Amino acid sequence: MSGAPIAALNEGLRAFAADVSTDALARQRVEVAMVTFGQAGVQTRQDFVTAGQFEPPTLTAGGGTPMGEAVIRALDMVEDRKARYRTAGVAYYRPWVFLVTDGAPTDSWSEAQRRVHEAEERSSLAFFAVGVRGADMDVLSRLAVRQPLQLDGLKFVELFVWLSRSQRSVSASRPGEQTALPAVEGWATV
Repeated sequence: MSGAPIAALNEGLRAFAADVSTDALARQRVEVAMVTFGQAGVQTRQDFVTAGQFEPPTLTAGGGTPMGEAVIRALDMVEDRKARYRTAGVAYYRPWVFLVTDGAPTDSWSEAQRRVHEAEERSSLAFFAVGVRGADMDVLSRLAVRQPLQLDGLKFVELFVWLSRSQRSVSASRPGEQTALPAVEGWATV
């Protein structure tokens, strides 16, 4: 992902940060972490912070796609965070892991697939995959339990505003409650 796509992705991340911060409850309850994968390998670009503290990094493009390793890192981070909450006796919402890619894994992803499927089966997280033009949608459909979504063009702002509004809805509920999410309209196809 380079040129206009990476610029649109960065704009989408800024839109997410701005939109989620308009909700006082979400600023305190929604937590964000970010793992990137590409030219520099797998990097934790943002450890967990509340949405009010989240400052999106400017991402750059290039290199391979160590997607399997990145998904495992994200899953490990989520499990560590949940363990901290359990130790402190704090209730938490079902975590979401959101994968966005324009490629296919250049590493082994079978362990990531196994862990995603097991976590979804236990309802210990929700895993979403979004493919940008050029993404291997077949791999994404096997990695994720839910049908992956294909981003319509470069509608990253619309995607991340949907994500923000979804998180705002969830943060207004009680941990464990089912929450209706906004419809996926205008930014993706199945």
